[in-house]
Amino acid sequence: MPPIKARSLALWDSVSSSYWFIPSLMSVGAVVLSGVLIQVDGRVGPDWMEGLSLYGNKPDGARAVLSTIAGSMIGVAGVTFSITIASVVYASGQYGPRLLTNFMSDRGNQVTLGTFIATFLYCLLVLRTIRSPDEGAGPDLAEAFVPHIAVLTGLGLAIASIAVFIFFIHHVPESIHVSNLVAGVGRDLRRKIDTLFPARIGQDEPTREAARDEAAVTEVPDGFYDHARRIDADGDGYLTGVDAEGLMALAVEHDLVIRIRHRPGDFVATGDTLVLAWPPDRSGGHVMEDVRRAFAWGRQRTARQDVRFLVNELVEIAARALSPGINDPFTAISCLDWLSAALKDLAGRDFPSAERYGDDGRLRVVAFPTSFEDFAAGVYGQLRPYLAADRNAALHTFVTMGEVAGRLSSESARAALRRQADALLQGCLAAQTLEADQAEIRERHRVVVRVLTDPAAREATAAETDWIGGTA
Repeated sequence: MPPIKARSLALWDSVSSSYWFIPSLMSVGAVVLSGVLIQVDGRVGPDWMEGLSLYGNKPDGARAVLSTIAGSMIGVAGVTFSITIASVVYASGQYGPRLLTNFMSDRGNQVTLGTFIATFLYCLLVLRTIRSPDEGAGPDLAEAFVPHIAVLTGLGLAIASIAVFIFFIHHVPESIHVSNLVAGVGRDLRRKIDTLFPARIGQDEPTREAARDEAAVTEVPDGFYDHARRIDADGDGYLTGVDAEGLMALAVEHDLVIRIRHRPGDFVATGDTLVLAWPPDRSGGHVMEDVRRAFAWGRQRTARQDVRFLVNELVEIAARALSPGINDPFTAISCLDWLSAALKDLAGRDFPSAERYGDDGRLRVVAFPTSFEDFAAGVYGQLRPYLAADRNAALHTFVTMGEVAGRLSSESARAALRRQADALLQGCLAAQTLEADQAEIRERHRVVVRVLTDPAAREATAAETDWIGGTA
């Protein structure tokens, strides 16, 4: 079976995160509920109310109640939608348009809108079944009918809608508060790191049995890049997902070695090479189509398999906060705290190897992995021009670097962080003119370098300075 998991998941993410999906489901539920309760009312009749000492509505009274609820709900739904659009416009203009997706997929907003629309639709459908004795034209319609259970349920939905509206009034300002917004993206980033790292496609290394098999392909074959078949993309957009398991299954089934050329988050145009497949004589025809189906792309980046997208969201908020027009270094510091928490998490993880082996121990897939160096460049490299121009943000950045440095065990990761620290130092010295600020920046850079050079000296360094533990 061809791999369609990536495109199916991409479609599901697009639908489930849309603003119409939850309200549509709730509206369908309202239609079903109204039909069921009307049938129940028709079978039970109004006599049950006398045993409970309840007063039954007359047809005119039931119509008035349901009409009032329906009219109120559609009016409140319009107000809710207007408030949501206003908050989205404010947030996207203040913090960045990439965050528009976060508000559109907010479950609180979706459930609120769905509650009002579902209540309106429910009351409308129940309302049409109420009739008075003089409204009938035949023997079947000569008797009055008031669905008492359905009317009481409508009143209950109205009360629930009021509670949801109160929640919404609290939820909107809370959701656009910058601290909550940054924390939400930061928590999503940490959860996505837990999900994707380490990513497993097959085995990390060939099995012992395969190592004894001299015919086993355990490394990229000679002439791979010159003679491998290039399988091109058949669409344009940002790569949103890769069905790694499907590619592995294809490679094993057709005895191929597949080299992935792009990773989620990259922009792919029609004709760009998605993968290289070797040997070329076993990767033509329907195999090429199956390989293409393992990749999904869309008009915008998503966070499903693209951790860098969440990093860029926090970087964008921090960059806007440090712009001269806003000049809010404390928001940038909050973003740096969450980004450093992600880097600390990544510092203790084993990044997967690019070469992935099947159960038979043979090399099957050469992936395009993301390394700690990529994340460090994505955080400190992209923010460097803005951090260097702001003293407070720059000093706090060295704090986060010192904390991350103490958790690194890889020499390549330490070297990458050292390059970022040195580059930030140069930018700060060029941007900051006061000698006192330059001296403080040099001191904090010195401590970061000391921790990078000898992580065992972290505790001694912390005793000398009170900021390495996070109190700048």
